[in-house]
Order: sequence, then C-alpha cells, then structure tokens
Amino acid sequence: MTDLITPITMPKFGLAMTEGKIAGWNIPSGTHVDAGQEIADIETTKITNGYESPASGTLRRQIATEGETLPVGALLGVLAEPAVSDADIDAFIARFQADFSSGGAATTQTDQAEPTLVSLGELTLRVQDAGQGTGTPIVFIHGFGGDLSNWMLNQNTLSTGRRTVAFDLPGHGGSSKNVGDGKPATFAATAAALLDKLDISRAHVVAHSLGGAIALELAKTFPQKVASLSLIAPAGLGQGINMDFIEGFISADRRKTLEPVLDYLVHDKTLISRKMIEDIIRFKRLDGAVKGLQTIAQSCFPNGRQADDLRPVLASFAGPAQVIWGADDEILSPDDAKGLPETIKVLILPAAGHMPQLEKAADVNAALTKFID
Repeated sequence: MTDLITPITMPKFGLAMTEGKIAGWNIPSGTHVDAGQEIADIETTKITNGYESPASGTLRRQIATEGETLPVGALLGVLAEPAVSDADIDAFIARFQADFSSGGAATTQTDQAEPTLVSLGELTLRVQDAGQGTGTPIVFIHGFGGDLSNWMLNQNTLSTGRRTVAFDLPGHGGSSKNVGDGKPATFAATAAALLDKLDISRAHVVAHSLGGAIALELAKTFPQKVASLSLIAPAGLGQGINMDFIEGFISADRRKTLEPVLDYLVHDKTLISRKMIEDIIRFKRLDGAVKGLQTIAQSCFPNGRQADDLRPVLASFAGPAQVIWGADDEILSPDDAKGLPETIKVLILPAAGHMPQLEKAADVNAALTKFID
C-alpha cells in the first residue's frame, strides 16, 4: 500500500532556503485535494507562499502543526486514498521520519547554493551563483531596497541546464554600502564588471523595478553582453513613482511603520511576513545602508518623478525583450508598458502587485522559461 501514499514535505522555494514555517493549513484532514491545489501557506525568511499539493488524494494526516518551523524535506502531511489503512499510514510515517532523521530524505533535496562575496575594486558584492550547462547564463537584477532573495522563487527553477547569477546591488543586502552617485548607469557599469569577473560574456538579463532601469542602461552601454531582456515592473518607462513607498521604506524604523509601506509591494497583503519586516529593519541598521538608499532615491526619483526615460533604449534594443507586470502594482503603473513596439511582448498578470516574481512565481517562471528557451 505504500505506493498509494504520497508524502507532503517542506518545499525548497529558493536556493538559500533551509527551513520554513507552517503559517496555516488551508484544508482539514480527511479532505480530497487535487494536484496543484494550495493546501498550506509556508512562511519563509522573506514571504509567505502557498504550497501546492504534489498529487491528488485525500489528506489523511497533518503531521506539522500551524506555527511549527521545520527543515526543507521534513514531513508535513500524508496523502492517501481511503482504502489505505491507518496502520499502513502509521508505518509509512515511522519509516519516513527514521530515514529523514538519519539524513536519507535530505539527499533528495536540491543542493544549497551558498552566496559568496566577490570583490570588484573597492566594492564587494554578495553573489549567488547556481546551475550549470551549455545554455546562455541568466543574470537577475533586483530593485530598490531589495536583494538577491527577491529571486528565491525563480532562480532555482531557471537553473536547470544553465548557469544563473543573482547578486545584491551596492547599497543592498550583503554588498558594500557605497552606491556612488546612485544612478542606474553607475549600477549598470558595476553589473558589467561583475559579468566580466564571473567570465560571463553574454547573459539573459531578468530585472525588477529599479533593476529594470539598470538592465536598460546595461543594454545601452554594453549591448554585446545582453542576450535578451525580461523586465518585471521596470522603472525607466514612465515618470510616475509611489514616493510614499520610497520615502517610507527609507524612514520607517520599526515594524508598525514599515509594514504598511511593504504592503504596497503586493496585491495579497498577507504575503508580507514578520521575518521579512525584521530582516529589512536589521539591514537598515547597518552602517551606510540608509544613506545609500537616500542617495539612490535622490538620483533616481528627484521631485517625486523618475529621472531616466529609457523607453527609447528598450524600443531600439536589437535582441528579444519582454515586459511582465502585476495588474495591481501600487508602486509603478503597468500603464507604463503601453505604446511599446509590437515586437516587445507584454504580460499583465491579474491579482498581482509590484513583485509578481514572488506573488505569481509559477506564471513568471513559465513566461521566463518559454521566452528564454
């Protein structure tokens, strides 16, 4: 009967994920579920994400309790048809737990890619380099206030058959806090230098928000390095910007003031986790972090408007390009994607905010995979 039993285990949403917390079960034990149906909410270090059932069947047991934190691969529950006896399920659980505690179950998980520090002159960048193969590498560029974990639900998926690189921009995450003049062109030069350092001559560039403007500057100045552009809610295509988010992100110094600011990022406000808030507050206490953010804001969004018009760069880019946007973005308007050349594919995702790569990860990953392949 064991072949009729399917374990539900703690998923590995991102390359750096080692554990997760059961934020809540969405269905009670004894309920039939279909493959792909969201059965639980998993809280990671950055965001709460729905966990889709790996198979169809009846949820016979909930092993993990709500609020419990468990390592990747740990048993959360069991799916089985009603014909499977409770004794068979008990035996299956006992064997699984014994194998897992001895390290057997852990071997089935994707190897963790630990971020490393890369020196570029006076700068040090935190870089997560994963995957291998003959395909053209993918480079991810995050936006204002973000870090490489913004790609936690994407990099792992796109690492099959090709190299992928995500990194913290200067002034962000674990990278040096010196941002220079804070302009997209300056960050683009740093990105180009990083590609050279990593021996990547040409890459598919996937960029989000302010990272979109940086990617466009990269394509403008170093076109030979950019195989394609996938811009997610990019800056640089319009003038409007939600300065309540920008100014609030810089000034908020405790959970009560930061949480409503972060709510601007997503359509579903429940996705903002306590850990995400705490991590950002901790980052902002680092020497030079707030000053760097202020410099970027003053350079990129003077007088509450976007400083750089990069629509001509996108329109004249010789390679393939696509734009992905959340229909309910409260920071940069998806209307900025209107009027682009017909050769540029535009995908607007419903019920998604400014970070569709986290909120609608499956849709974004599918679009990126199809486009890049």
